[in-house]
Formats: sequence, structure tokens, C-alpha cells
Amino acid sequence: MPENPVESKPDDAMGAIAAPPRRSEWRRFVRVFFGRKLYLIGFIIVAIIVFTAIFAPLLTSYNPEKNDLPARLQTPNAEHWLGTDQMGRDILCRIIYGTRVSLIIGFSAVFASTIAGTIMGLAAAHYGGWVFAVIMRVADVLMALPAIILMMLIAGMLKGGGIWIVVFALGFGGIAPMCRMMCGQALSVKQNDYVMAARAVGMSNWRIMWTQIFPNAYPPLIVGLTMGIGGVVLGEAGLSFLGIGVQAPTPSWGGMVMDGQRFLLTNPLLSLMPGLAIMLLVFGFNMVGDGVRDAIDPRLRGVI
Repeated sequence: MPENPVESKPDDAMGAIAAPPRRSEWRRFVRVFFGRKLYLIGFIIVAIIVFTAIFAPLLTSYNPEKNDLPARLQTPNAEHWLGTDQMGRDILCRIIYGTRVSLIIGFSAVFASTIAGTIMGLAAAHYGGWVFAVIMRVADVLMALPAIILMMLIAGMLKGGGIWIVVFALGFGGIAPMCRMMCGQALSVKQNDYVMAARAVGMSNWRIMWTQIFPNAYPPLIVGLTMGIGGVVLGEAGLSFLGIGVQAPTPSWGGMVMDGQRFLLTNPLLSLMPGLAIMLLVFGFNMVGDGVRDAIDPRLRGVI
């Protein structure tokens, strides 16, 4: 009796149609972030600003705080590329060193508000009850006040002028948005089965918050961190412009805009150039924030 031909197995036929390998999250992030021109431009601007802040002493030989009255209010020339201010200080030098002040205030205030807001939001979402009510009502009160009024109030009460007082004022004003963002994310995550299982096996509340809820709720905070830096720098410029921010002779972009407004008709560069620096920094960080948001947004995973 002739042997039966070997029948083809369904598995062999399906082997040729293998499921595509899962793309690396990091590769996807890089492709989305750097695949769009605006995000790339924003990243380049931020990189240049950070480079300028780190290597400021190598980029200029002038002292940003030293007065030189005989050279006051010079127009751009070979020695002073952007001219000098009313105290004879080199404008370009002060803009370069002002980058350090803006980034220190921006990063410090945003990180401080993020840490405080994260702890408050996690506690409110996890414990609920009166803890949730108290924390959320405090956040509502803070958000009901105009941000600039709140920052002016805090800076004025603390006799604003030092960098760290400005950091405290701006950081305090950013706690409420971060708290509400984390609370919303945590409320969604805490309903998942793995959180309930952790609670069922007797895991402590503190451990559940930081090992089960926070790792799955933090991505929006990254976006908030990135975009918040631009807002904080803008807030610092506003406080300095109003005279309650960083005080002279420390170089501050907002303070430079304020000092130069008296000379807008005779020497507009005194206000124009630091104002342009503020605009570029805020634009750069906002574009980076938008890029990070799009790159980590789960809703885009199937289309990008």
C-alpha cells in the first residue's frame, strides 16, 4: 500500500505569517520626537541654551556684574557686540550669564513643585475620604488665585530678591496643577487588578503608592516637567520686570527688560535682546514638551 503523502501542517503554513516584532519603546520615542521639524528645532534651541549656561565663562571675557560707567549705553561695536547698558555692562555677557539664572530657577522650581504635587496627589488618590477632600480643596484655592498674583504675594512677603526666594515663590505656585494631574492619574491606576492584588496580600499603603501606582501614573508628569520650565522662566521674568524678582546686579532676563524699557527709543537692544532670549527659551521648552507628550502618548502607538 503506497505511503500517504506527508500532510502539510497548519503551523507550517502560518509560520510564514509571523507577527511583527514589538518595536522598542525607545526607538519609537526617538522616531516620533526627532521626526517632526518643530520638535527638533525646539530640542536644538534647548541644547544651545543649556550649552551656553554650562560654558558661560568660556563664551565671554566680561564680568556681568562689573560696572563700567565710561562705556555706558554704547551701541553695538567690535568690542561689545550688542552694546552696553546704563551701567556700562556688556549686554551679551549679561544675557549669557542670565541663561544660568533662568535655568537654575526653572529646573529648581519645577522639580520642587513636581515632588510636592506628586506626594499630595498620590496621597489624595490612594487614601480618599477626608485626605482627598482637604488636599483637593487646598489645590482648588491655589488654582483659583491668578498665578502672577500668588507669586507676587509670596515673593513680597518673603522680601523677594534672592534666587532661592524666587524659586520658592514660583515652585509654590506650581504645586496645585501637579497635584491635580497626579491625583487624576492615580485615581485611574488604583482601580487596576494589580493594585487590588497588592492590597489583598497585605502590602503597605506607602509601598502600594510608590511601587504599584506611581510607576504607572508618572508619564504625564514628564510632559508637565518639560513644559513647566518655560512657564516658570516666564514667571521669573514677570516678577523681575515688576521689581520683585532677581535683583541687580545679578543678571536676569526679566530685570534686563525692565531696566531697558527707559531706553526703548534710543537703544532698543537693551530690552529687545533679553526679551528675544526669553521667547526662544519658552518656545524651545514648549516644543520639547509637545514632542515628549506625542512620543509617550499611548493613543498614538498604533498610528506612529
